[in-house]
Amino acid sequence: MAKNHYYPIRWLTLATVLLAVVAAGGGLILQNLYRDSLLIKTAWFGNDLITLLLMPVLLAMIYNKRRDQRKHLIWLGIILYMFYNYAFYLFGAQFNWFFLVYAALFSLSLYSLILGLFSVNIKTILESFQDRTHRKLISIFLLGIAVPLGMVEISQCLRFIVSGDEPEIPTLILALDLSIVIPNSILSAILLWRNNVWGIVLSAMMLVKSFTYGLVLVVGTTLIGKTGIGPWDPLLPFYVFVMVGGLGFGWLLLKNFKPADLL
Repeated sequence: MAKNHYYPIRWLTLATVLLAVVAAGGGLILQNLYRDSLLIKTAWFGNDLITLLLMPVLLAMIYNKRRDQRKHLIWLGIILYMFYNYAFYLFGAQFNWFFLVYAALFSLSLYSLILGLFSVNIKTILESFQDRTHRKLISIFLLGIAVPLGMVEISQCLRFIVSGDEPEIPTLILALDLSIVIPNSILSAILLWRNNVWGIVLSAMMLVKSFTYGLVLVVGTTLIGKTGIGPWDPLLPFYVFVMVGGLGFGWLLLKNFKPADLL
């Protein structure tokens, strides 16, 4: 990573972490912060818990002496998680004291993603990536997330056009899945299958995001079910599949990098 890219990214990451600690810590501590239903509040609680736990990892990935490819790609994946995650807070939460914080986190994550992708050293990744990874297996996993999710969500949109039946899935989830999760998972899988270097980059990002947000969904669903606030989500096995697969296949992909500086 060139120094002229690295230092702005480092400061953007520091600002993101500080604001996320405020947002997530406040969500866990301030009882009257969220003005949503009790079920949604419980989901926010699980979300805030995971986000808070991820912040030391985010800092460690960017503030390190050996800024190798693996750490940069993990950093990009967590930043993608932050962008996706705070879109829910900014556009989905009832207006609260932290609205400006959510707006800042959404913007900081977006700027960090742009700079982070521009700073990827494609040549170094090609030189450091050892071609022993199970690329096709990882591609199948990514398609295993995107295809069924896309079929369910697109069918609900088409059903509304044909019959006027409202989708069962909330509009914001449809919007973010159909614009971020599904197309990026498919693109990552195709590029990785074709041995394109950007397939390595995007797949690593999507696998980190799959693990982190899968963990959020598992924790949130468990909290809601255990407390009796709401029914157990029948999609819990799918969330576990996303979480475990993201972790396992992410490790399988990243372990094939030889240690090398991005500088």
